[in-house]
Amino acid sequence: MTETLPTEVHPLDSAIRESVELGLPRTIADLSRLVRIPSVSWAAFDAAHVATSAEAVAELARGLEVFDTVEIRRAATESGEQGQPAVLARREAKNGRPTVLLYAHHDVQPPGDDEHWSTPPFEPTVVGERLYGRGSADDKAGVMAHIAAIRSLLEVGGGDPDLGIVLFVEGEEEFGSRSFANFLAENREALEADVIIVADSNNWDIDTPAVTVALRGNVTLRLTVSTLSHASHSGMFGGPVPDAMLATIRLLATLHDDEGAVAVDGLTSTEFETPDYSEEQLRDEAGLLDGVMPIGRGSILSRIWAQPAITVTGIDAPSVANASNTLSPSISVRVSARIAPGQDAAEAFEALEKHLRAHAPFGAHIEIDDVDTGQPFLVDTSGWAVAAMRESMADAWDREPVDIGVGGSIPFIADLVRVFPSAQILVTGVEDPDSRAHSPNESLHLGVFRRAVLSEALFLARLDSAANE
Repeated sequence: MTETLPTEVHPLDSAIRESVELGLPRTIADLSRLVRIPSVSWAAFDAAHVATSAEAVAELARGLEVFDTVEIRRAATESGEQGQPAVLARREAKNGRPTVLLYAHHDVQPPGDDEHWSTPPFEPTVVGERLYGRGSADDKAGVMAHIAAIRSLLEVGGGDPDLGIVLFVEGEEEFGSRSFANFLAENREALEADVIIVADSNNWDIDTPAVTVALRGNVTLRLTVSTLSHASHSGMFGGPVPDAMLATIRLLATLHDDEGAVAVDGLTSTEFETPDYSEEQLRDEAGLLDGVMPIGRGSILSRIWAQPAITVTGIDAPSVANASNTLSPSISVRVSARIAPGQDAAEAFEALEKHLRAHAPFGAHIEIDDVDTGQPFLVDTSGWAVAAMRESMADAWDREPVDIGVGGSIPFIADLVRVFPSAQILVTGVEDPDSRAHSPNESLHLGVFRRAVLSEALFLARLDSAANE
């Protein structure tokens, strides 16, 4: 395989553009069918929907009639439980061409409360230039970007490319990819590739593409704070007796300093050059209320891309509606920490655990369990594949792509690097700052989607046609 690719515009480019454009209605229709499947992979939801989603993706892959094999496979988690179904399809390369692995995931986040949605979460709805629905952007649009790009490659190239293609669509990314490492180990040969495209990230805005070059890692845990063996009357004992709610509030407050920056010794930051990003843009994209000020120190994007962050994402406590005059004996919270590129996730957990135990107020008892960790990631941008993707993006969007970091995490990329150290990894995506992935009213900008499909289709077609030049 050659280490460089031709940079001139290939005669196939115009045909690829036409194919992507004409195929867009079919692509959006297929995406809508996927969005209608409530494939939430969390343990509390019906796993049958995830299985249905996997079969729907496998049907799309079989319909391409290009893969040697299309299978639905599972692997066990580290605790021995059966993981969610993934679709794995492979076509062997010919004539010395490389193999490209196309990754996405077909599972989705829980929808949350329906009343927070402007449209039904699992009924895809087009409003203006956006398709609304859970999974419309994250990441069923990633699945369909791969399918549509392959369709165009086959249509323009005659249906028998030299390029090796692996399609890997997992079913539990939103639940921590808990069987991912075992899946890689069990299917290493079928997943082997020279280039890996992970279509699960963001673009700078609806007019500017991006290559994600840095991702924060994560540490999540359940923290239980206990001060009493049983609940007691707040009037009879309130005053001298510290209840668990008070202790929890005091403990959580130690995680940040007065400016809102993380105050946990041992959690590190990294140096990262960031583009201009104003407070006004942050307010608009994040939905900050009037008068609420940003927290932390440094440039805004460095706080999102290169510094740790800690959020309490859930709490088990008496509801306001059911509140009684009672001292709570125990309170549990879900703590989610994002860790900067360059820090080991296990090291970060140790620092967070040490802080929580050292700062427990009033002698409160601390229990930490249900721990998940994921490694951060820095992309090696020196390879030919990154240059080729940037060129394809520039041609598809009529604008040069920017390199971005992402505050979110894709922990399994560290597993890909470990198992396939020689593969070049590209992190792309179909989202934009207003896609609201994981939130109510998740949506896909259809213009962004079209250009993302075209970028990948150009990349694949140029890589395949280089064999004949």
